[in-house]
Amino acid sequence: MTSVDILHNADAAVALLVAGQLCAIPTETVYGLAANASNARAVARVFEAKGRPSDHPLIVHVADISCVGEWIKELPEWAVVLVNAVWPGPLTVVGPRTASATDDITGGQDTVAVRVPAHPLALEVLKKLREHGVLGLVAPSANAFGQVSATTAEHVVEELGDYLNEHGDAILDGGPCAVGVESTIVLATSDQPIILRPGAITREDIERITGVQVAQGTAETPRVSGALASHYAPAAQVLLIDTQELATLPTIDQPRSAGLIALSHIPTPAGMTRLCAASSASEFAAQLYSTMRQADHQNLSVIYVVAPAGTGIEQAILDRLTRAATPAKE
Repeated sequence: MTSVDILHNADAAVALLVAGQLCAIPTETVYGLAANASNARAVARVFEAKGRPSDHPLIVHVADISCVGEWIKELPEWAVVLVNAVWPGPLTVVGPRTASATDDITGGQDTVAVRVPAHPLALEVLKKLREHGVLGLVAPSANAFGQVSATTAEHVVEELGDYLNEHGDAILDGGPCAVGVESTIVLATSDQPIILRPGAITREDIERITGVQVAQGTAETPRVSGALASHYAPAAQVLLIDTQELATLPTIDQPRSAGLIALSHIPTPAGMTRLCAASSASEFAAQLYSTMRQADHQNLSVIYVVAPAGTGIEQAILDRLTRAATPAKE
């Protein structure tokens, strides 16, 4: 087991980040591998630690709404209404970048993604960093690129502990993430919002709050975090099925070869390992990444998933599962 430092207070994390080190921090969505967004070397180390492609843009995390103008030139009126209603919370907005948002953050695009996280420790870190002149943090999910996101400090240790320990970095432990799937990303460059990645803030939420209809994306919409066809993938094969298909599966010869993630009312076939029995879609989302990791710990070869149906956070769950079930290109 690696001996990476596990921190339990914001001041220790702030000291590291000010010094140009990395520190995994908790948010309400997933743990993020944080670095000073204005420190090019620290940002480069985030890419190095994760094995992340250099053209894959990052999200800048800031302390409050008043900080947005340091990164985004302007937002349409509907977006201002939206962030005032939702932040701090699991929403990211993408707008035209200022000079602060360099190419290493934006992937060379003319837009930048910004959000205010809702986790109290993350907010404390961000607010204290401003006293040291740090305007924001990049903080992509604290795991190897394309793999299952981390929702506890222990997950970060599993994924990146050796790297963080070797380089004198640390992990700020804030307990399990409440939401469990990454933030909704919304393009805010025109008179209508476009959802670039679904999350806990839904299409219905956006339209209700802003009074503006969500538009469809086009081929010209910018690249954003977590939107590749294959992503969020465990070692086990992920297979999306419905309840009828589940009922017709043959008896599993190897009791530990397959696992099931489903809502609690869905029965487990004989010989299959139950990984999750959530009572609601929000609980399903909060447990999703942990249960996929559990399957790998148990050396399961297949994870059958019956995704909850609906138009809320269910859409984010389906998005993550569809990407997890898509084979990576060689």
